[in-house]
Amino acid sequence: MTQKDLLRSTKFSVLDLVPVTQGSTHHDAIKNSLDLARNVEALGYERFWISEHHNMESIVSSATVVLLGYVAEGTSKIRVGSGGIMLPNHAPLIVAEQFGTLATLYPGRIDLGLGRAPGTDQLTAQALRRSRKESVQDFPNDISELRRYFSSENIGARVRAIPGEGLNIPMFLLGSSTFSAHLAGEKGLPYAFASHFAPAHLFDALRLYRENFRPSAQLEQPYSMACINVIAADTDKEADRLATSLYQFAMGIITNVRRPLPPPVDTMEGIWNEAQEAMIKNMMRYTFIGSKDSIAEKLTEFVANTGVQEVIAVSHIYDHGARLRSYEILGEVFNSAFSF
Repeated sequence: MTQKDLLRSTKFSVLDLVPVTQGSTHHDAIKNSLDLARNVEALGYERFWISEHHNMESIVSSATVVLLGYVAEGTSKIRVGSGGIMLPNHAPLIVAEQFGTLATLYPGRIDLGLGRAPGTDQLTAQALRRSRKESVQDFPNDISELRRYFSSENIGARVRAIPGEGLNIPMFLLGSSTFSAHLAGEKGLPYAFASHFAPAHLFDALRLYRENFRPSAQLEQPYSMACINVIAADTDKEADRLATSLYQFAMGIITNVRRPLPPPVDTMEGIWNEAQEAMIKNMMRYTFIGSKDSIAEKLTEFVANTGVQEVIAVSHIYDHGARLRSYEILGEVFNSAFSF
């Protein structure tokens, strides 16, 4: 398979954290999310996912289901879903009813991606979960419960998800370690790996997923996705400068200082030290920065090495117009509208 054929056969999608930028409002961030969804829909992207995060000044995706409805209403054909719903924060019945409602309103367009992390700090996790104590079997059991609510066979049960029952909403498992990979394989579900911030276990997770895959009613063959960071621009120099916003955002992660996404700077000198730079660049190993031609070869290599069927990209870019342009360039790369 040629480079062009490989990219053309790979689906490409968006993960949006609904970031707040310095000097903007929460309302601006939400409007920009819808505008981004409309733009990537026109560019042929497969799906638009929003992640669940809580108690973060830099991200306003806490009411994930509400935002999914907002985006689905404002678009017409792109798949809209969660990347993901942090299942330990919610009762499976509530998730089934919420996504059943979305799928009823927007049939054939809703995805349910599920994660087992809290999507926040431990104190906030306690506030979300109240007195619930989690065990290692809770996540697998909750997934089984969700599948039961979505099945037509649940019609005679005493507890039913209405709407939701019989809709067979596509479910995806998300992970940053090997636990969810093994589970996704056993349950015959698509698997998405968070390589945009947790690269260490990417290849082990994909291998375990494929080795343990068992066909299900939803999926006959393994289907894997990988999330990456992408900062694309018309020139390498411009992309490198835009990427400093991502680096500053990552500094907030490792120092536990979460502020709205800052504007780019000419240099990171004086902002990070050598140890912090090394830590961030290792954490952000699967980050593709540059012009169209610069990232095309690297992305082709990534897809070939991982064997994933889909790449889902997140772009921490301060200027909304520049972020739209980054996704436009990425779409051109996957559509192979260029010469290698």
